[in-house]
Amino acid sequence: MKLKPLILPSILLALLAGATGAGVFAQSSNSGYIDFGKLPPPASGDFVEVNISSNLIAMVASVGKQAEPEIAELVHNLQRIRVSVIGLDDENRPAVQKRVKAIRDDLDTQGWERVVAAQNQGEDVVVQVKMRGGEAVEGVAVTVLSGTKQAVLVNVIGDIRPEKLAVIGERFDIEPLKKLHLGGKH
Repeated sequence: MKLKPLILPSILLALLAGATGAGVFAQSSNSGYIDFGKLPPPASGDFVEVNISSNLIAMVASVGKQAEPEIAELVHNLQRIRVSVIGLDDENRPAVQKRVKAIRDDLDTQGWERVVAAQNQGEDVVVQVKMRGGEAVEGVAVTVLSGTKQAVLVNVIGDIRPEKLAVIGERFDIEPLKKLHLGGKH
């Protein structure tokens, strides 16, 4: 499975944003959760669904505690990370494209903010966030249509502190994250 240059940074941004989760959200509702619905797989090609729960995330964080203590602390109480990669063919393309558009529109009407909307060389990427006041992000959604070949959906659920995004950006020298504050203080 090969991800094009615009897709990979978008997924990385969503996963890193999700990696900054804190324990407060783990005790509240799943308002950052997105129901992707039933997505039809292609007749042949890629169809991957990844669901990482808070228990698995906590286990990974404890294993990585010595190697990357700062990162392990940030991911310890993350609620969930979900990724779906759907290969597109003539059979499923219209349904998947329609579902991606519906997800984006639904999130817009539910108060999610579009923080990135990019179209480049056939790729259509949208990153949306669900804010809780000016202090935290409850969810991150990345929806990608990679031309006529692939769709990628990412949902990161947690209590994502903007200042933690900047810490991750500094730690890994990721320029967009260094500047991303989403209303938080740095």
